[in-house]
Amino acid sequence: MNLPLDTPPSKGAVSVAAGVLRDRQGRVLVTRRADHRHQGGLWEFPGGKIEPGESVEAALARELAEELGIRVQASRPLIRVPYRYPDKQVCLEVHEVTQFEGEPQGLEGQPLRWLPTAALEAGLFPAANRPIITAVRLPGVYVISPDADDPQRWLAALEATLARGARLLQMRVRGAPGERRPLAEQALDRTRAAGAKLLINGDPPLAAALGADGVHLTARQLAECDSRPLPTPHLVAASCHDPAELARAARLGIDFAVLGPVAATASHPDADPLGWERFAAWTADAPLPVYALGGLSPADRDTARAQGAQGVAGIRAFWGPDTGDAHLPR
Repeated sequence: MNLPLDTPPSKGAVSVAAGVLRDRQGRVLVTRRADHRHQGGLWEFPGGKIEPGESVEAALARELAEELGIRVQASRPLIRVPYRYPDKQVCLEVHEVTQFEGEPQGLEGQPLRWLPTAALEAGLFPAANRPIITAVRLPGVYVISPDADDPQRWLAALEATLARGARLLQMRVRGAPGERRPLAEQALDRTRAAGAKLLINGDPPLAAALGADGVHLTARQLAECDSRPLPTPHLVAASCHDPAELARAARLGIDFAVLGPVAATASHPDADPLGWERFAAWTADAPLPVYALGGLSPADRDTARAQGAQGVAGIRAFWGPDTGDAHLPR
């Protein structure tokens, strides 16, 4: 059985630098592993072993030059995936290559494919690569809605948020399912029309009944459930506050998490902010994408990514038209 690591990888783990490359159409480059190699015959994101004393950036540039014949000019961290196979431990240090020179070729005889993100089928990849597929598909901003005291105003704010470029949203509206369902149906219609995804907060049955894109579990729900509440291709997210909750989310096969508060917030003035140092330490060994939450704005996306986050999440600075950020970054 393949299990994600809940603790830092041992000294025997193989450290690997992997790169996510996109073309102008947004397609992602994958390569096929040779049959004689570990997990042979499966597709993967290109890269290779990090040599002793070598940085991730240097290893990635060297491996992609040797494998693909390209020169990496710029990259950024995307996700770190520690993983334990029955016969091997690995730790994938994944960077998104944002700029490169040359045309990728299979210099080692490996087949190459440029695939749309929707065509990245998890079953065709090594298990350790599967969190990378999720990270590749997710945007850098996760918008959380406020409650809906006035449904029509709430829908207008949703449309304004979508117009600003939101592509992943959580409907965090309280009330009984029967009261929320009509609003959720209208919200789902609008997000689908905009090419965005909508997750329903705290209610897997409602998400399933609507055919929504997924569900977002509260920390309490995460603690109480013993398996994923919805099957793929639904997304399942969870709110986390410490490393133990992140580890539980990984064990349950949760697709991504939010962790916070990173900074002080007006809504939770008594909460102890994590700060970026603790956030980075806690997410370093979480083998799933994690959004930074609490006291942040879309402008903090790049800072969050530098600390190992998928991006940023929030309500106040993200929702509606009048937040000071004309467009939400991807």
